[in-house]
Amino acid sequence: MPKAKGKNRRKRFNYNLDRKKLKRKMKKKDAPRIACEQIRNAWDDSKSVARNLAEMGLAVDPNKAFPIQQAKTDIHQGYHIGSHCNANRRLGRRFTSNRVTEMDVDPTEDHSLIIQKPYVLEGLQAEASLPEKSSRGISSDMVEYVRYMVEKHGKNYKAMARDERNYYQDTPKQIQKKIRLYQHYHPDHFEALSASGPHGDGMQQ
Repeated sequence: MPKAKGKNRRKRFNYNLDRKKLKRKMKKKDAPRIACEQIRNAWDDSKSVARNLAEMGLAVDPNKAFPIQQAKTDIHQGYHIGSHCNANRRLGRRFTSNRVTEMDVDPTEDHSLIIQKPYVLEGLQAEASLPEKSSRGISSDMVEYVRYMVEKHGKNYKAMARDERNYYQDTPKQIQKKIRLYQHYHPDHFEALSASGPHGDGMQQ
């Protein structure tokens, strides 16, 4: 069997490549992408995960930041240890207004880190306060379809079924079901739409 062409060719060093640039490119490619935009923009690759999060005012381990307080009884000493006392001994310090003290940081690093990037928390809070877009309901195509049919035909379902915009060849009963769905998810819009129909008779299902 013949050998592949160039298999035994001596490898030569390519002097035209910038090895530092190539290494940076490969390192950036292999690094995981942070999904959160606020954290990604404030991230410093030269610092550890714990220090990065501490400077943003975020906790590495929520179980350590907000531990479950449990009452324990010391059998040998014969006295009851309060839950908050036990938690204080485990934690050592508490959160203050402008210092992050309870983070799962490297013991060689300074545990008393000031929040240097408060804008990350502000951005996260602003994003969390936005109203959540409801994933329930009907598609925008169906909304357009129903609005067109009601505006043009009112409650004449047979005429809707014969309309040229009835691309899926829905029967009058199927069209009626779609209109009821629109009325269920958008009652206010449906009232205004039915009132402005060809007959203006306020169609009710």
